[in-house]
Parts: sequence; C-alpha cells; structure tokens
Amino acid sequence: MAETIKLNKDIFGLKVENHELLKVAYDAYLANSRMANAKTLKRGEVRGGGRKPWKQKGTGRARFGSTRNPIWRHGGVAFGPTGDQNFTKTLSQTAKQTAVRQALSLANESKKVIVAVDFAPKTGKTTEAVKYLKANKATGNTLLIVAEKTEEVLRSTGNISNLIVSRPNYLNVYNILNADTIILTEGAVAGIESWLGGKK
Repeated sequence: MAETIKLNKDIFGLKVENHELLKVAYDAYLANSRMANAKTLKRGEVRGGGRKPWKQKGTGRARFGSTRNPIWRHGGVAFGPTGDQNFTKTLSQTAKQTAVRQALSLANESKKVIVAVDFAPKTGKTTEAVKYLKANKATGNTLLIVAEKTEEVLRSTGNISNLIVSRPNYLNVYNILNADTIILTEGAVAGIESWLGGKK
C-alpha cells in the first residue's frame, strides 16, 4: 500500500446528500449498454400468405386477404420490436464527472478505496495479478484503476472474473458503486485529478 499519497478532498471527500444524480448516471450506463436484439416479423415479412384463404363472399365467414394477418396464428406481429430501438441516454460531461466524484466519495467513506503502488507485471501471468490483489487485501468485486493498460496488465488480469481494470478517464458510476474494493494505483491518482479537476 502507498501510505504517503493524500487523496483530493474535492474528489474523494464530498458530502453526498442527494443521490439523484448517481441514479441518473447509473441508469444511463445500463441504458447505453443495452442492445436492441429483439425483432419480430411484420405481416409483410412473414413467409407465405400470398393467396387469399377463401373467396370474398358466399362462405358466411369474415373476409380475409392473407393468412399472415396479425390476428391469425403464425401471422405477423403488430407493433412488435423492430431491432432499431435506441435506448441510449445522454449525460453531460459535467454531470458525469460530478457523479463519478460523488461515487468515489461514497466509496472512500465506506473504506473501499485502497491506494497502492503501481501494478507493473513483468511476465503478464495471472499469478502476478493474484499476488498483487492478495497483497492489497482485495475482496469481492474489485476495481483496479491504473494509469495505463499495458499488454502485460491486460494479460495478467484477463482471466480474473471478479476484477475490472480501468483507466482514470474511463471511470463510471456503475463500476464504482458495484465494487467491493477499489484499488487506486499511485500513477492513476494524477490522472483522476487531471480528469475530474477537483471541482465540486
């Protein structure tokens, strides 16, 4: 652990009384991660149904032009998802940075933030990352904030399921609030202060 570094109070020491912005930023992250995978076929896209099922008059039944009508079984779907839906929510840069400051302050208040020496694996083996996490007493879901994502860092952390590695300017409220342990490396401290600016 790096005991000599003092965290900026304007970033890690805010008094968060209203959590509304945190919820907006959290929901925006989930919405922006959502993909419109669901798609149904309209009556014009369903195969078949080109022939009129019975003649217009004389049968005593209701008139129908196609078996692919939405009210028929195996017919098209009316007002179904098209796959073109846009679920993204926009958040201004100022609001996003404020929300990240609030999330970091709450995490620091809950004693989740650990300032540690830089993570610099030499071989890129998973054992290096495991030893580093153990040395810093990381438990549960861990967020590791590094100055740079080198090839060795990515290789050594890629197979650890409960670990997320992030650079300072890619931090988000979702990962911060869901982390049980946040390891902040010495090299990343300056990056966080440069991005967030220490403004309330």
